[in-house]
Order: sequence, then structure tokens, then C-alpha cells
Amino acid sequence: MITQRLVENCLNTPFESIPADVVEHAKRCLLNWMGVAIGASRHSSVEAFISMKDELQSAEQVAIIGRPERADLLWATLINGTSSHVFDFDDTHLETLNHPTSVIAPVCFALGEYLNLSGQTILHAFILGIEADLRIGNSVSPSHYDAGWHITSTAGVFGAAIAAGILLDLGEDELIYALGIAGTQASGLLEMLGTMTKLFHPGKAGQNGLWASMLAARGIESSRRILESELGFASLYASESDLGRVNSDWGSTWELSKLAFKPYACGIVLHPIIDAFIELGGKVSGSDIDSVVITVNPYVTVLTDKANPTNGLEARYSVRHVAAIAFYDGDASVEQFSDARVFAPEITALIDRVSIVVDESMKEDQTAVRLVTTSGEVIGARVEHAVGSVDNPMSDEALIAKFRKLSSVFLGSGAVDALVDDLLHFDALATIHQLVAKSINN
Repeated sequence: MITQRLVENCLNTPFESIPADVVEHAKRCLLNWMGVAIGASRHSSVEAFISMKDELQSAEQVAIIGRPERADLLWATLINGTSSHVFDFDDTHLETLNHPTSVIAPVCFALGEYLNLSGQTILHAFILGIEADLRIGNSVSPSHYDAGWHITSTAGVFGAAIAAGILLDLGEDELIYALGIAGTQASGLLEMLGTMTKLFHPGKAGQNGLWASMLAARGIESSRRILESELGFASLYASESDLGRVNSDWGSTWELSKLAFKPYACGIVLHPIIDAFIELGGKVSGSDIDSVVITVNPYVTVLTDKANPTNGLEARYSVRHVAAIAFYDGDASVEQFSDARVFAPEITALIDRVSIVVDESMKEDQTAVRLVTTSGEVIGARVEHAVGSVDNPMSDEALIAKFRKLSSVFLGSGAVDALVDDLLHFDALATIHQLVAKSINN
């Protein structure tokens, strides 16, 4: 009874039993999430959803992060989940390449605002939703991802249902049914990487999970064995699975603690390559490069080997473009992925000299680069743990600086400072209304 045990574990884990370091890391997740959501709140994909929600006359129930408009619970979750994934700057569970906060935080903020809940109540549900999401993801990895499913949305819908169900005060049976309703909506394809469709995967998963718990609260029944049934999630979505990982060591180990934050606005498997090329950019001129060979983890070619991207969004999934950008700019942030910068002459000239070699032994946060100059000199660079990975994490100062850079585009410095303080003390907030008000740009 894997599904039932997961629900029991979630319902029997009080906030007070969650280790302090897990609580602190969860608040960092919210800080990172809100900064990215505000920074992308004017992206064309977000504007499209704003237009749709207006056309469909969505009720003005809760806030849309970074914007003056409001929407109903479901639309707000979809839009806020989309904006937080636009820049590919959200947190990452490196073992499964899952981005859980972009799915679950929008659900928690929507219900938290609508129900006038305290920061601690919201944070409690957020943590348990994240933990359920990541553990389910662990149980079907890596075959689930290898089959082409986007685990952020397929596993995320379960975490969203857990978080929503806890905030809606569902009982055990209702929450089991919510997981069933969520599971039948699990979707998201890796085929969409590099397209605008991929951007709304987290928002749609969050919306579906919230929808599932709201329906369960109204008496809609479902399967009680959505995870373990022969026709359930693990059997149908993964050729190999280990459902024992869902509930193993519950309360004594926390997958949430493994979430890494990105210093660069692209897939985390590219981060060691960016680190290496930033280093090389300080050692040699681009005009002196004859050839470059990058040795990478297999996921780099699976996910980021677009040979001829046509815009900045697609270039985020082109390892050669990203390497060239890092070499010349010493960074790979939002501005590096504008269409103009991606196709600058020096960038396109360098990519033709870059070759990729796959090494099964390379970890996701590792790479090795061999650069040969026109004079025959060989220069090497090796990264064991990319900046932002669990073993080489971003400092709190760097995370706050990232938040400031992204949010200050739309908010004044006073609002930014106040938001940082609120998010880092989220569990002390009586409500989140003032915090949300500070995130609004009129």
C-alpha cells in the first residue's frame, strides 16, 4: 500500500518534527522561486496566459507574482508556475533533474493567500509536497526520464496534490483520492524542450494537482493505488521502478535538502561546462582557438544537443552555444540568452570548433575540456562539482544577489529588501498578504 503509506506519512509529519536545516533550505527554495518568477513575469508566454485568463473572465481571487493582475486559484497557479520556469533558473534535484518548487510553490501561495494562512502552515505543506514529489521521482528514475517524460511535471503533479490537500485539510481517504486524480493527469514530454510549451509544464502540473485536491474535497473518488497498481503510475510510466524509495527512511532523510540552486539560466547539466569555459575564457583569446573537445555526462547530449537553434530559448539546449557564451561573456545569465547575443558573430564562429564526447562515468555536475590553440598548445579544464551543485552550493549571499538582480528589474530596492527579509523569515509570517503585495509591480 505505497500510496496509502505516503499519505499517512505526510499527514503524520508535524512541522515541529521537520529538522531546522530542512526548514531553512525550504525558505531558500521560496526565495529562489520568487525571484525567478518576478524576473520572468513579463515574458511573452506569461502575457499569452494573461490574455487567455482575461478572455475567459477568471475571478480575481489571488495574486499573479510580479504583476498587478489577479486570477482565480487555478489560473494563478498555472501562470506563476510558468513564469518560474521561463528562464530555466529554478531549483533542481540533480539525481532526477526535477524542478519541484516551480510546481509546488505556486499552489501553496495561491491557497495560502486565498485561505489567509500563516507562513508556517504554508511552509509545512510546501515541504511535504516537495518531499513526496522527489521521492516519487526517485522511485521511477532513471527509466522514466530516459523514456522521454518530463519528470518536473509528471512527478510534480503528485507533490502539488499533497501540498494542496494538506492546506485544504483533507482527510486520509480524500488525500489518497487526490493522488489518484493527480496521477491520471500526469503528463509532460521532453520533446518540448526548447519550446514555449515546456515553459508551462510546472504550472500545468501545479494546476492539475490543485484541481485534484479540490475535487477530492468535494467527494470525487479515485484509485487508492495510483502509484503501485499494475495499471498505475510506476508500471505505466517507467520500465524499471523501485517504489520502496517512496517511503523509505521517511522523516530521517530529506530529499528536499538535495535541491540545488542555479547560478546560470539554463539546464543544470550544462553548468559544469559553463564553469569550465568561464575559466578558459580567462586564459586564451577566442581567435587563438583551433579546436575544443568537451567530455560530458550522457544527459548533456540527450537534453542539450540542439545543433541549429533558431532563437535564444532553443540555444539554452545547445551545449556548443552555451559553451561559447560562457567563454566570451564569463556568465550565462538571462541576458546571455537573448536572440541577439546567441547569434553574435564570435559566438557562432566558436561553436564550429567544439566537439562533444560522452563519458558514462561523468557525473551530472562534472566535465572535462581539452582546448588546442592555433599554435598547438593544449589547455585543459576540469570541473568536479559545478557551482550550484549540492557539493559546491551557491552561498546565501549569491542566492540573495540573484534574487535582487532578477526582481529589481520590476521592483524598487525597498520592496526587494523587504521581500528578501520576509522570505528568509517566512515561517514567522502571520499571513502572506503583505509579502505578496510587495511582489506586485503596477
